[in-house]
Amino acid sequence: MNCIACGHADTHVIDSRMADGGASIRRRRECLRCHQRFTTYETADIRMPRIVKSNGARQNFNEDKLRAGMMRALEKRSVATRKIDEEIDQIKKLLQSSGEKEVPARRIGDFVMQALRRLDQVAYIRFASVYLSFDNVEAFRAAIEGLNQEASQAPSPQLSNDHH
Repeated sequence: MNCIACGHADTHVIDSRMADGGASIRRRRECLRCHQRFTTYETADIRMPRIVKSNGARQNFNEDKLRAGMMRALEKRSVATRKIDEEIDQIKKLLQSSGEKEVPARRIGDFVMQALRRLDQVAYIRFASVYLSFDNVEAFRAAIEGLNQEASQAPSPQLSNDHH
C-alpha cells in the first residue's frame, strides 16, 4: 500500500480490527519514510453473477434496480425499511452463493416474489400482476386464493399453558 502523503511504497500495519460487523478489516498503517499514519479498509471482492434477460441480453447485477422494483410494489405499504433491506441482502446472498457466473432474470423475479410474499401480501399481488402478466380478474383471484390457502394451512400459534 502506497503512502497517501508521499507515495512511498513501504508502509507497515500498526493495528488491524474487524469493521462493519466482520464484513471488512480496518487497518492503521504508517509510512516507513515520512511516518504519516492513515487508515485503510479491506473487503472481500465478491462478484455478483451477470443477469441474463429473457431476450438473451446480459447485464451486470444492479441492486438499485432490484430495490426499485420491490419499493414500487411496496409503495404506500407499512413495511419497515430494515425488513426490506434484509430481504434484499438475502437475495444477494442467494445469488452469490449459487457460484454461477450468470443467472436468468426470471430467477431474481422468483426471489423477489418469495420476499414480497413474506413482507406484504398486497405488495406480492402487485408485483405478481406485472411479473406473471395477469391479464384478467381470474388471474388476480387465483393468486389471492393461493395466498388464502397458504394462510389457512399455516400452523396456528400455540398458546402457552404456563400461567403463573
